[in-house]
Amino acid sequence: MAGRDVETALADSFLGTLGPRLAHELLEDGRVSEYSAGTTIYRQGEAPRTLLVVSGLLRVYMSSPDGRQVTVRYARRADVLGIALLVGGPADVGLQTVARSTVYRLDTARLATRAHSEASVAWAFAEELNRRLYENLQQTAVNAFGSVRQRVALHLLDLASAGQEPGGVLEAQVSQQELAEAVGSVREVVARVLRDLRSVGLIATVPGVVRVLDPAGLHDQTWSA
Repeated sequence: MAGRDVETALADSFLGTLGPRLAHELLEDGRVSEYSAGTTIYRQGEAPRTLLVVSGLLRVYMSSPDGRQVTVRYARRADVLGIALLVGGPADVGLQTVARSTVYRLDTARLATRAHSEASVAWAFAEELNRRLYENLQQTAVNAFGSVRQRVALHLLDLASAGQEPGGVLEAQVSQQELAEAVGSVREVVARVLRDLRSVGLIATVPGVVRVLDPAGLHDQTWSA
């Protein structure tokens, strides 16, 4: 049986609007998994999975042929991952934990069956996919129009999580000048942003390295929060 934390996360997700019968079925059939930070739990091309985030912070990313990565979505408590895969099949994305995370694996086949047979479930899926589209548009807006603070926070998360080992520290190997060039600003402004983020306990710095102390808190600095 699912614990109380899973029940409340499901109730707070978009699936929680679909009534107690479906919630009961999903809570009976699912499975809880816990992962340390930096763990890749889905790789491109694998069979579709539907995951409810119970706690933590995860990122969905794409990889280039030469190994570079770009984050396309961050997911937090009560987010549901895998609806697009359930509808469209495997995609060229991976899923990695940024902080220690707990997820609840939902019954993908049951969800697909209900979506095919019940208009309310299918419509809820459509609404969720629409929210994800708007979130991606918002992410694009952050990169183009966000404040320096927002762009720095997002870039630090992307850099740090791309190089994180399972269970390892979350840190970005980047100088202030490199960070300024990446976000389209100048070193002096970026230095002030880093000082501010450091003063509220979100990061720690040494020359050439920024360690993320609070991934969820740093994510709160972006529009996507």
